[in-house]
Amino acid sequence: MSDGGHEESAWIRRYQPTPGAARRLVCFPHAGGSATFFRPLALALSGAVDVVAVQYPGRQDRRADPLIDSIPRYADTIAEALAGWTDLPLHFFGHSMGAILAFEVALRFQREDIAVAHLFASGRSAPSVLNADAVHRLGDDALLKEMAALGGTDQRLLVDDELLRGALPAIRSDYKAIETYRCAPGAVLNCPITVLTGNDDSRVSQAGAAAWSRHTTAGTRFAAFPGGHFFLSDQLPAITTLITTEQGLAPHQARRAPGSTVEGEGL
Repeated sequence: MSDGGHEESAWIRRYQPTPGAARRLVCFPHAGGSATFFRPLALALSGAVDVVAVQYPGRQDRRADPLIDSIPRYADTIAEALAGWTDLPLHFFGHSMGAILAFEVALRFQREDIAVAHLFASGRSAPSVLNADAVHRLGDDALLKEMAALGGTDQRLLVDDELLRGALPAIRSDYKAIETYRCAPGAVLNCPITVLTGNDDSRVSQAGAAAWSRHTTAGTRFAAFPGGHFFLSDQLPAITTLITTEQGLAPHQARRAPGSTVEGEGL
């Protein structure tokens, strides 16, 4: 067992334990991403929120672990790994593919009467918006070009061709998982959803972001930030403010975070 009685798991990383925290934020990385992507956020929220991040197989210290290329199987396994972390109110934050995984894990918890207090869905269209991409079928060079164009890739990978190509199986597996995902009809959460987007992110349309409102009975809020698909990297102070503000408010309320615009229902 780890500190606080939490079960140790290859799936969970905790970079800054926060004794006495009143809530826990579980972070879900993007396709090809790792838990360390959220380390800056964990440090920024230290003292206020206990932050844990999900570590997918096939990367970093999990390089040898079997890959998963299905969102349902990912969500089933992550939900099981998080079962020992429900002693605090849970808030989920997912970016890109991670937003869909956070949604699916929240659905599984909801079916088990485990409450998720809030979902922050970042850089992704709603689950019901059909994804017609087929990046996972591209050749290695084309796949690497696609990743470089999006940004967000660890710079150490980009300058080390051998390391980058070694990471390709996990990247391709993640892309297959999200590109073959189909949301079950009528999938709806009973917690509020805050949708975060980058103003210059060509991957998430206004309509795609607005469609998240179909997936909750507790209200949707929208926050737009300067930047592209990986706006999180440049907007950490504003996003930190938004998270702490939203967590301290009633579900139907929202306030302006510095550097962002926040709108109500309907975008």
